[in-house]
Amino acid sequence: MFLHAADFHLDSAFGALTAAQAAGRRRESRELVFRLSDYVNQNHIGLVLLAGDLFDSGSAFRETGEQLAEALGRMEARVFIAPGNHDWAGPGSPWTTVRWPENVHVFREGRLTAVDLPEWNLTVHGAAFTAPERRESFLEGFSAPEDGRVHIGLLHGEIDPPEARYAPLRKEEIAGSGLHYLALGHIHKRTEPVRLGRTLCAWPGCIEGRGFDELGEKGFYRGTVDERGGVSLAFVPFARRRYEVLEVDVTGRSPRAAVEAALPEDTARHLYRIVLTGETGPGGADVLGLREALAERFYALELRDRTRVAEDVWARAEEDSLRGLFLRCLRQRRRGAESEAEREAVDRAVRFGLAALDHRDLG
Repeated sequence: MFLHAADFHLDSAFGALTAAQAAGRRRESRELVFRLSDYVNQNHIGLVLLAGDLFDSGSAFRETGEQLAEALGRMEARVFIAPGNHDWAGPGSPWTTVRWPENVHVFREGRLTAVDLPEWNLTVHGAAFTAPERRESFLEGFSAPEDGRVHIGLLHGEIDPPEARYAPLRKEEIAGSGLHYLALGHIHKRTEPVRLGRTLCAWPGCIEGRGFDELGEKGFYRGTVDERGGVSLAFVPFARRRYEVLEVDVTGRSPRAAVEAALPEDTARHLYRIVLTGETGPGGADVLGLREALAERFYALELRDRTRVAEDVWARAEEDSLRGLFLRCLRQRRRGAESEAEREAVDRAVRFGLAALDHRDLG
């Protein structure tokens, strides 16, 4: 049984969070590798494939590298690492400055090299980024020998990308590689396994989300390989916290009631962006008050007001008054808006203008 994971990005900044939350998330990320070690041992996994970007940069804190080495050293497994474009193998990187345990093999060369595991009749082929970018394919001209062994590839890179910056791999190269499984890193969204020729390849995605561009369950692939090279995979959710985006239509209801009705039960451990849509009155959705009321139900909460001014707000546009003149002017601008962003700007102007006329505070 093997485990395929990638893109830990240890020591990420988590810049969108508060300083305390960001420090907590970095601490949890370092603890994650010890949880992973426990999982490997408890499930009797013999082979661990880590496909790069385990650190967020090539100059990670030494303490972080030493903690990763300690966690991997606890694994009762053979561990293989292919450094990626963020944690590329070079002078001063943890791959050259940290002492790695005997059960850990780090591929440090910018070309494919192989390690034989005769006890499993298996060979692992891997390579490393040796600079932040690599425009050549690791698989160019490569073909695994037909020697009756199972051949596994471990690489960080992309398949047929529009721009060749991060080890572009060609589908025809993969199909002709003779590999039974190609364990990939770099793409942060998990992909379903794809078969090219006889080679099954997949990205497990990042193991922990770090922002609202990395939504939902994150984890790794657990797999088995038989003596003929047949590979089966199962995704294992492993992240302690998730990033989620929830869109809530508040038309005809108080925003708080609408949000609470839409929330799943388990939100306290997770990071949410709630986007309010639909119609609201002249006071808007009171995002500040709503955040204050709901903040304790989340690890982190971001609210975005995308509501539009309700139609009945415009009913007083025909009044012969300063309010009517103001509404007529903005109604005309809204009708002439060429984008949703312009319409949203007009709606905000309406709300603030009416608040000023009514001596109300919108915060």
